[in-house]
Amino acid sequence: MRNLARLMVLLLALGLSESVLAWGPLEDARAAYVKQDYATALRLFRPLADQGDADAQNMLGLMYQAGHGVPQDYAQAVKWYRLAADQGHAWAQTSLGTMYDNGQGVPKDYAQAVKWYRLAADQGNAWAQSWLGAMYYLGQGVPKDYVLAYMGSPHDLYKTAR
Repeated sequence: MRNLARLMVLLLALGLSESVLAWGPLEDARAAYVKQDYATALRLFRPLADQGDADAQNMLGLMYQAGHGVPQDYAQAVKWYRLAADQGHAWAQTSLGTMYDNGQGVPKDYAQAVKWYRLAADQGNAWAQSWLGAMYYLGQGVPKDYVLAYMGSPHDLYKTAR
């Protein structure tokens, strides 16, 4: 017991948060997903997602989008991504933007894609920044702007121009 306490103090002193020390259902679900044990991942993610866990909701969105352990269903992917995105989950916002950008599970809507990419880009999500840059480059959902396309991230000029 004393050694466990020392280990925890050492890990905390190294800057690791308590969440790293606690292994729970979300981490178990992620580990199962990485191992491609999709049935276990689904069984563990579902109750967490139903309880409002944005990470689990995002992962269910990914599973439905990719057809991992469930029939591919873009509408279900959008449902789960939106639940997580509405909580500010940057990856879910990026994925939801992609769904609108490609018209998967929702009608193609570049303005909605830009909205979700921008929310994630403002949080520093590099993929969202890149996709947002592409939207400015192509003039999809926003006026064509090569400067903002090049920047692709929330710099001062980008924030001023919106």
